[in-house]
Amino acid sequence: MTNMFNPLGQPLGIPVPDWQGATRPVAEVRVGRLCRLEPLEPSVHAEDLYEALSLDSDGRNWTYLPYGPFDSVEDFASWLISVGQDQDVLFFVIISLESDKPVGIASYLRISPEQGSIEVGHLNFSPLMQRTPIATEAMWLMMKEAFALGFRRYEWKCNALNRASRRVAQRLGLSFEGVFRQAAVVKGYNRDTAWYAAIDRDWPALNEVLTQWLRTDNFDAQGRQRVSLSALTRPLLVAVG
Repeated sequence: MTNMFNPLGQPLGIPVPDWQGATRPVAEVRVGRLCRLEPLEPSVHAEDLYEALSLDSDGRNWTYLPYGPFDSVEDFASWLISVGQDQDVLFFVIISLESDKPVGIASYLRISPEQGSIEVGHLNFSPLMQRTPIATEAMWLMMKEAFALGFRRYEWKCNALNRASRRVAQRLGLSFEGVFRQAAVVKGYNRDTAWYAAIDRDWPALNEVLTQWLRTDNFDAQGRQRVSLSALTRPLLVAVG
């Protein structure tokens, strides 16, 4: 890919011919081998989702989120109703196919079809899905859908102090793009925001290794991975941080 120049010799960038924008994602079920993503319905999901998230007994999952923890299922349900009304956010509840119960929540946000950019966020994985292939499959389903809809850029942002989230982003093959200093004030504390992303030309190789890792033959009889996902995605990263 070659930068183009105008008659003044100024670089214009790489041409994007016939760009018509991406297609906005819709509230439809996405199904994998281990989980399905159901569009959030507070009246259906709130109680079981609250129960699953409450297994995080010390509230560690809420530390870097700008909301929560919630003292009651009623408070949690009210929050779900309020965020579900935001037209720029599309929430999904992650359902384990084994238990047929919610185990986590995620969303698309900052959805910009005209620019071809979309972000994944509001991630809260209960202990029932942490460190299991369900977590990887859920993120693969969301990433796969975004690129299938024509988005050119898939973003992941987190508090720069959230080392766990930063490790997960890179494990999934999203490249480090820098830190925005003093990006926000969250729960009374400064937040520097770390940025990660994959772009459309990264996706074919990423999809290949994610699919490879998720195959049943990558796990032994005890469910232990034979090849780590990081070993597969690390060579594909443009930058680490």
